Formats: sequence, structure tokens, C-alpha cells
Amino acid sequence: MISVLGMGVAGLCVATSLAERGLQVEVITPEGSPDPASWLAGGMLAPFCEGESAPDLVVKMGQSAGDWWGARVGSLVRMGTLVVAPSRDVSELDRFARATEAHEWVNPAELEPDLETRFARGLFFAKEAHMDPREAMRSLRTRLEAMGVRFHHGPSTGQIIDCTGMAAAAQLPDLRAVRGEMLALYAPDVQLTRTVRLLHPRFPCYIVPRGDGHYMVGATMVESARNGPVSARAVMELLSTAYTVHPAFAEAEVTETGSGLRPSFPDNIPAIRFLGDKIFMNGMYRHGFLTAPALAEELAASLTQEIAHAG
Repeated sequence: MISVLGMGVAGLCVATSLAERGLQVEVITPEGSPDPASWLAGGMLAPFCEGESAPDLVVKMGQSAGDWWGARVGSLVRMGTLVVAPSRDVSELDRFARATEAHEWVNPAELEPDLETRFARGLFFAKEAHMDPREAMRSLRTRLEAMGVRFHHGPSTGQIIDCTGMAAAAQLPDLRAVRGEMLALYAPDVQLTRTVRLLHPRFPCYIVPRGDGHYMVGATMVESARNGPVSARAVMELLSTAYTVHPAFAEAEVTETGSGLRPSFPDNIPAIRFLGDKIFMNGMYRHGFLTAPALAEELAASLTQEIAHAG
């Protein structure tokens, strides 16, 4: 039996990779625990865009994420990512192009007609995708339960794989929190079909369509362990950038605000660590949905081989 602690994206991906290999798995989450940080994620599978600031290893791991999620959830949208910048910040677009790969220059209005006259040019990353992270996590849980995986709040009964994020900070002293804040908007007058990233020197943002006029706008990156409601500053910055993308966002309904603490190691690269009799998979930073599948597959393959040799 393998006991996976945590029900965020890391824990669900690990449990899935193990169960698909025929191993006995249980998933344990503390009773009454808050929703994991991944509940507030954008759900973008954008390895090439992330290459602007992420290490090469993250870009490499993320390139298999689309196929992994596409085989298991129904909400994956393979429409690519459109990156734009206001005219005053057009140099940011050139910088982003130099720092990334797998893109082409486009007229944004040809991909998103609602952006006509808003932006003169943009970068299109055709190989990228997005999905609804909440639907994706619900889908993984449903699949796991169908495979006989038990979810419960009781004690663990087997080899522990700890995927509890910041709750593991006492055992992982170099783990730090990076606060992220998001908004959910209902803007029926805006018609966007793919993720749009707006570049800005101080607060870049992304807008992810959720369908039927609903959008997720995110996300701040604050080196802080303070949890709690979103700040007024975050709301103003995110709404301002959304308005820059499309003025109709000014009339949107704010349907949700949220903040969470992203678990991060000093190099911002997720890792598997073996400490005593526990295995830790942690440090997802802002790349949980992008990197968790590759890391989960690596760990599951290793454990499967180890069990086979022991048998």
C-alpha cells in the first residue's frame, strides 16, 4: 500500500500514476483542510511561455503535460497562448520573444477578433493549452475512485508520499511560500477563446477563458507567507490589466477572489526528496499543473521498479 498525503494537483497526479501501474494506493487529506493552492490555479499548460523566466528543466517537463492531461480529463482546450503588450510596452514583447521559443508573430485580431484595434502584433504559442483546474482535479479523483483508490482522513497504512505543499515546511526547511492572488470574472460581452497574456514591466497578467463568459484573471507573485483574503492592490492591478486587454472587462461581475500559498524551493524547481521513511514531492511553485505529471510519472516508475525488484 502507498499512502499519498495531500489532494492538490501533486497528490492527485502521483496517485493516478501509481494506480495506473496497478499499485495499491490511498489518498489522505486532513479533515476540514482548506482547498489546496492548485484549486486557485489558472490551469495553463504553457511550457514555452514559462520559459521566459523558468529554468530549462521546467520547460522540458512541461512539454508532456498536454498529452498527459488530455488523456485523462475532458476540459483540455488546445488553442495555444496569445501574448500581447500595450503600445507603450512593446519592448516587453520583443524581450519575451527573445527569451522563449516555439512561437510566431501574429496579428492578434486574426486569432481573437474581440481584440481588433487593441494590439498591433502579438506572439502565438500554438502548442500550448489550458483547462479548468477544478474540473481536472475532480476528474482525477473520479478516475481514482473508479480504480478502487480510497480517499479518507484516517491514518496512513503504507509507504508515505507527502504532497502537502506548505504543510510540509517543518520537514523541508528550505521550502518557502509564494503568495498568489486571482480573480474570477463574468464578462459576457468579452469573447476570448484562448489564454491571453498581457506583458507589463511591473504586473503582467493572464486571462484564461472558462466558457460562457467566465474568465480567470491572475496572478500576483508575492514573496510572502501571509495567507488570507486578496489585497486591494492585487484586485486593482488585475482589474487594470484585464481592462487593458478589453475595456468590456470594466463591466464584468467579480464572481470570486482568492489567494493561496505556492510551495517553492530556492531554485523554483519542483523536486522529489527521500527523507527517512518518507518521500516528498513538493516545490511546485507556479508550475503545478505543468510539471506534476512528469514528476509523478518519474516517481511512479521508480517505485514500480523498486517493488518489482523487491518481489
